[in-house]
Amino acid sequence: MSHPLYVAFIWHQHQPLYKSPETSTSLLSSSQNYHLPWVRLHGTKDYLDLVLLLEQYPKLHQTVNLVPSLILQLEDYIAGTALDPYLKASLTPVEQLTQEQKEFIIEHFFDANHHTLIDPHPRYADLYHQRQEKGQTWCLNNWQLPDYGDLLAWHNLAWIDPLFWDDPEISAWLKQGKNFSLSDRQRIYSKQKEILSRIIPQHRKMQQNGQIEVTTTPYTHPIMPLLADTNSGRVAVPHMTLPENRFQWAEDIPRHLRKAWDLYTDRFGIEPRGLWPSEQSVSPEILPYIIKQGFQWICSDEAVLGWTLRHFFHRDGAGNVLEPELLYRPYRLQTPAGDLSIVFRDHRLSDLIGFTYGSMPAKQAAADLVGHLQAIAKMQREHPSDQPWLVTIALDGENCWEFYPQDGKPFLEALYQNLSNDPRLQLVTVSEFLEKFPATATIPSEQLHSGSWVDGSFTTWIGDPAKNRAWDYLTHARQVLANHPEATEENNPAAWEALYAAEGSDWFWWFGEGHSSNQDAIFDQLFREHLYGIYKALNETIPAYLKKPVEVHTARTDHKPTSFIHPIIDGKGDEQDWDKAGRIEIGGARGTMHNSSTVQRLWYGVDHLNFYLRVDFKSGVVPGKDLPAELNLLWFYPDKTMVNSPIPLAEVPDIAPANYLYHHHLEINLLTQSVLFREAGENYQWHPRTSRAQATYKNCLEIAVPWADLQVPPDYPLRLILVLADEGRFCNYFPETALIPIEVP
Repeated sequence: MSHPLYVAFIWHQHQPLYKSPETSTSLLSSSQNYHLPWVRLHGTKDYLDLVLLLEQYPKLHQTVNLVPSLILQLEDYIAGTALDPYLKASLTPVEQLTQEQKEFIIEHFFDANHHTLIDPHPRYADLYHQRQEKGQTWCLNNWQLPDYGDLLAWHNLAWIDPLFWDDPEISAWLKQGKNFSLSDRQRIYSKQKEILSRIIPQHRKMQQNGQIEVTTTPYTHPIMPLLADTNSGRVAVPHMTLPENRFQWAEDIPRHLRKAWDLYTDRFGIEPRGLWPSEQSVSPEILPYIIKQGFQWICSDEAVLGWTLRHFFHRDGAGNVLEPELLYRPYRLQTPAGDLSIVFRDHRLSDLIGFTYGSMPAKQAAADLVGHLQAIAKMQREHPSDQPWLVTIALDGENCWEFYPQDGKPFLEALYQNLSNDPRLQLVTVSEFLEKFPATATIPSEQLHSGSWVDGSFTTWIGDPAKNRAWDYLTHARQVLANHPEATEENNPAAWEALYAAEGSDWFWWFGEGHSSNQDAIFDQLFREHLYGIYKALNETIPAYLKKPVEVHTARTDHKPTSFIHPIIDGKGDEQDWDKAGRIEIGGARGTMHNSSTVQRLWYGVDHLNFYLRVDFKSGVVPGKDLPAELNLLWFYPDKTMVNSPIPLAEVPDIAPANYLYHHHLEINLLTQSVLFREAGENYQWHPRTSRAQATYKNCLEIAVPWADLQVPPDYPLRLILVLADEGRFCNYFPETALIPIEVP
């Protein structure tokens, strides 16, 4: 029997709780109840347009996950009861702005991807470049009141999705460009609330007509396996350092599930069928609670399936999964409490949308994704079965669009048109697929791996000293609440709401190594405020440690990449392009003995298309004069058998790693910015190869090397060394202590 290829998109819409508990005395300098604006701004940019675009293609069905903590905060803004510092400043007459507010505005009202949200608007871009080129102090000393008025307006306007730009008022503001009044800003805020008020009704309407399925998540997005037992962190990482105190409060899991269930049924008028476990985190221990609450299916990541089946999902050179029949099918989890269906997402296809396609032309990106799906459909036809395949593409439905032109509208329109035109591809909600084709493959519950979408482990939320410290704080507060059995959810809701908020995953995401933002300190303070609220509601003494940050929030020096990057290779070293890149300090910050180094800093990162490198040289150096004119990149492949050759330069010292043998070599002439690419051959030879590598040197040297040049498969480890040379003679190499570690996506 011939089946189409079924494809299930699941968009996950989530924001943590940005407001302080009602009982707490704010630990923050701001007295507002909301401390960050992202529910309001993402609400006007990302949640409504996604389903409105889909509605134009009625044949295409999708699943949207709405986290309860997001819904509740949207409702606060719609009701006018939420006020964040950004909004307060936006609604303040410019002549009444305090010095502190002006400093805050200059620092934070450009918190957006400038390529997509700022540069398209000339007045906004002009103010941004003034700050970047002349500095915050100059702006503070020279900006006039109209400059602040325009920045306040544009910060809010730019986050309104392009789908709404044909609204007469919005269109007029975009054309106006400058000289915005307080009345204009008040009307912009009213327009934001109007957009927010349409989000839930639109989802309810499209679910009623069958085009989308709306799912939910445990109440405040906790990592349920860690609530059950923090020792579950050692399933994937046996020697993980755990918190001093073991957190074991599995009884909180049904509370989160029940509150999510009740909120959903109240807002949507039906019972939910699907559950998105926070961060796609699962374990055998949490399954009975999910089943008893009434959920029919959950989703997780291919890494979790791989650990469960003891199978690593290899991919071919095009990135398509080998043995696809294992991944592209639902499974039935068998537990003593009953059965539960589970689908596992294709990690790479999801990441292509989340991290890569935004840097490609929209039609090319859409064609690439559909091409991958068509390749999978062809494999399905070559392996006919009564059970059709289901490709699950599941990802964050909000943050990625900030990196797409026009918030992803051209990409989604091209994608949806291509999908509508191909009868071999059929988009479905997860529930409608499971109703038609129930899972036949089974996994005993005890066999299910305990892990998340991040490497199949929980290291993003536990194991780091700062993360562990936060767990210890939470454990102590949870025990204090347990010591008050009289404090029930009915008679002391404030204590329980503060607990649920503190159990959310987001705080642990930002603590310690792995992720960082320019708002880490606020996330730290919010976490402690939620704990503070527990003690306050119980009239207990608040521990002194809660009045100090969980960790010191200082600028990081050396660190690994925190996400994919997509820099524009123009030699300008744009700070936003490289903020999630890995970083290695070479000179200056390394101490006086390195101050004279011509290379000060290395930045490196990847996406699915390229490897990226940025070299910051000492200010004022001139290639060919006080800086050697040739920079050589040499790739070393650890534990791989291949032909290798020594560095093709004269006078290379016989010391590691300069005396290693390398397989690929890219020579960059800093004077002409030309490149020469070579591959090692037999008998220690080097053979020229064609290359599409880019190298541009202005403020710094920026380099992009396509993976196609290196011809290495996905999930392949490689290492890189940089060697400066002058007329073919070795000068020195970087980094000095270790090769740059690179993992092919």
